[in-house]
Amino acid sequence: MRWTPNSWRDFPIKQQPTYEDKKALNDVEAELSSYPPLIFAGEARTLKEQLASVGRGEAFLLQGGDCAESFTNFNTPNIKNFFKLILQMNMVMMYSTGKPVVKVGRIAGQFAKPRSSDFEEIDGVKLPSYRGDIINGVAFTPEARIPNPHNMIRAYNQASATQNLLRAFSRGGFADLNKVHKWNLNFIKDNTLGKRYEELSEKIDRAVKFISACGLSSEQVPQLHQTTIFTSHEALLLNYEESLTKIDSEGDGKYYDCSAHMLWIGDRTRDLTDAHIEFFRGIANPIGCKVGSTMGEDELIELIDVLNPENEEGRLNLIVRMGASKIQEFFPTLLRRVRDEGRNVVWSCDPMHGNVEKSPTGYKTRDFENILSEVEQFFAIHKEMGTVAGGIHLEMTGNDVTECTGSTSCSITAEDLSSRYHTQCDPRLNASQALELSFMIGDIINN
Repeated sequence: MRWTPNSWRDFPIKQQPTYEDKKALNDVEAELSSYPPLIFAGEARTLKEQLASVGRGEAFLLQGGDCAESFTNFNTPNIKNFFKLILQMNMVMMYSTGKPVVKVGRIAGQFAKPRSSDFEEIDGVKLPSYRGDIINGVAFTPEARIPNPHNMIRAYNQASATQNLLRAFSRGGFADLNKVHKWNLNFIKDNTLGKRYEELSEKIDRAVKFISACGLSSEQVPQLHQTTIFTSHEALLLNYEESLTKIDSEGDGKYYDCSAHMLWIGDRTRDLTDAHIEFFRGIANPIGCKVGSTMGEDELIELIDVLNPENEEGRLNLIVRMGASKIQEFFPTLLRRVRDEGRNVVWSCDPMHGNVEKSPTGYKTRDFENILSEVEQFFAIHKEMGTVAGGIHLEMTGNDVTECTGSTSCSITAEDLSSRYHTQCDPRLNASQALELSFMIGDIINN
């Protein structure tokens, strides 16, 4: 079947809003289609090349960021804290593994969220579920929960401003290795983890000074002065994605979804006969697909062949999200089949989405020990199979929130969750927990 940016509209689709005002929806889509791209096709091709290196075991993928970006919490300090955290994690993993780290943020577009139910009920009142700020509002009122197509315009504008700030941080000197000490977040500095990071910073300082003494300064070597953070999000709202899909007329002539460098399909919308698979098969970006415990062997091979028919390196990232109690049972069979079939994919571990639980205090949370356990099992399974564990995919924030329990760096209990539980949707690792996990991943890789 011939693919076009709107051919997905002829297929069944899940997890989509119903817009009451069709004319307003059509007007918004037309307006978005006239806007400039948020990313350039050449950048997406660069990411694909780097992901090919990840698939061969020559680099490591660090993908992470907000569960769901919000309009109300959009500000410079939040973006800056995220940037600092991902730089810290990058340094830890790069120093531990001796490999370059490909940094991909869940940012500048992570606005839409799939939900387990179409409706939410509180105290006997039943309303449509919150589906992310790009669709409706988080407030539990009938007005807020009505899908508003104009939210897509606001999401685009926020994504554009976020991209602009990330580029400024990446290219304007903030990422200079001479400033590695300044990346430490204030609330981490005084704990054990902060001290461990400072020790690592001292080692990096000495290495940079040695390189400088050899006549290679950060002004002369861009890699010491700049960095690159690619953007990604779950491409759930296809009205938005189609509107930003454009032909690279100056390059390879292919269609790119210019809303982000990398897009992924969620575990709830990966049916082979549905709209999301149809849309994704035609865009030339590097793409991802979540792989849960319900995925079958034959289904996975067919999905790979539809999304990556040329078996291209760096094209497809399979993001495993099964849970600490299920990964050992379900993942090895899938991994073995893909390995034996000779399919080129990047394997990364999402230890967040399979480990959600309800705390005794009523908050949705994730336990750090379960997150770590799934990561450890993921790497151990790959080691046993002789395959490449390519990377990690985390829901995290650079802020000092209390949403996930556990870890030695901050020891959050169920009773602590109410203190700073700020997420729009699912619980995130705070900066201390994310940095602690990056140190542990480095230890796992080296053992």
